[in-house]
Amino acid sequence: MDEKRPLRVDVPSAPARASWRTRSRATLRIIRSNPTGRIALRISVALVGALVVVIGLVLIPLPGPGWALVILGLAIWAIEFVWAKHLLRFTRTQLGRWTRWIGRQSWPVRIMLGLVGLAFVGLVVWLSLKYSFGIDLWAVLQN
Repeated sequence: MDEKRPLRVDVPSAPARASWRTRSRATLRIIRSNPTGRIALRISVALVGALVVVIGLVLIPLPGPGWALVILGLAIWAIEFVWAKHLLRFTRTQLGRWTRWIGRQSWPVRIMLGLVGLAFVGLVVWLSLKYSFGIDLWAVLQN
């Protein structure tokens, strides 16, 4: 006996899943369409961005992701504030120029810049220990 197979119909595949950028823009558009949502978004972006920037500024002299956090805070602010978007673009441009300049330098210059940066971090750590915690490393090393 001949079994009947169901007729196969080619259905166009579902559209590819929207990217996170498309989804986030749509979400922001929905939030901004409501006056209360617009104010809440602006306040939230301002506060979260400020928190990230302040933490980044505190961490700049210390070893760690200080500058990365400042740039992340600017990116958060750039969601809602045009001035932050311009400042972020300027910062990215200058960082790219600095990186390309370092890349063109000879190894001795790169090593010297690294040593200067390391000395600066060491100085900041030493001063932080001395004036924040009352630990004088120079006196400890002398004894």
